[in-house]
Amino acid sequence: MNKRKVEESFFKMLMLLSTGLVVGGLLVVFAIVILKGAPALSLSMLTQTPKGGYYLGKEGGILNAIIGSIYVAGGATAIGLLLSLAIVLYIHGYGERSRISSFTRLSLDVLWGVPSIVYGVFLFTMMLALRARASLLFGIITVTLFELPIITRAIDEVMKMVPAKLKEASYSLGSTRFETVRHVMTRQALPGILTAVLLAFGRGIGDAASVLFTAGYTDSIPRSLFDPVATLPLAIFFQLGTPIPEVQQRAYASGIILLFIVLLLSVTSRLATRKLMKYVIK
Repeated sequence: MNKRKVEESFFKMLMLLSTGLVVGGLLVVFAIVILKGAPALSLSMLTQTPKGGYYLGKEGGILNAIIGSIYVAGGATAIGLLLSLAIVLYIHGYGERSRISSFTRLSLDVLWGVPSIVYGVFLFTMMLALRARASLLFGIITVTLFELPIITRAIDEVMKMVPAKLKEASYSLGSTRFETVRHVMTRQALPGILTAVLLAFGRGIGDAASVLFTAGYTDSIPRSLFDPVATLPLAIFFQLGTPIPEVQQRAYASGIILLFIVLLLSVTSRLATRKLMKYVIK
């Protein structure tokens, strides 16, 4: 048999095996969470906050954690997007080949690899110095810190894919660098920008380690930035930590809700990206 055909067959089997492991792992996670959590899933979990003795098997739900997660991840993603766009606009408009841009990209790559709990410990140290208590504000700041390199580097890579001829055409029509980046490149990169935002939001809404020390935890919905806030990952963590089987089952039900939110974000990202691609010049 031809050596090239053998190599092709080997790597094809390797790719199929890798795909099977990824898909199989995902299905196993979904199956375990759904089988253990479905019996405890109810409308009251989505519409009620925890009542007295909730962690001892009493009545209530996790509405506070659902809304809290949206507050934290939504606020962090909005701030992260504004900061990321400013960084990317500078890199591609004024310093694409400068040392500052290279150092910025290197710094963002390093920050991307830092575990989220390190950001939480850093903010917790700052809170101790300021004598501040855990709150929604510090939870948002913490999540913003570890979302920032994700959004920035993702948008940066998308901006690199904009055709050079498109930029040259913009310059030839008298546009400035800032106008070219803002009105031409950003428009072309919209599908990638949207994907980066939803990716960061999904990462923020599903992280527990970073907000463990900074957001606090409460059974009520926060009314201001200075109130403590509950999140879905922390709710799952605290419910699994109880010795009561009924409450542990609720933790898996909370996991189903979190998986559904992340899955919804992924599907939305795909559909929106496909719709925006018709405006992209290839």
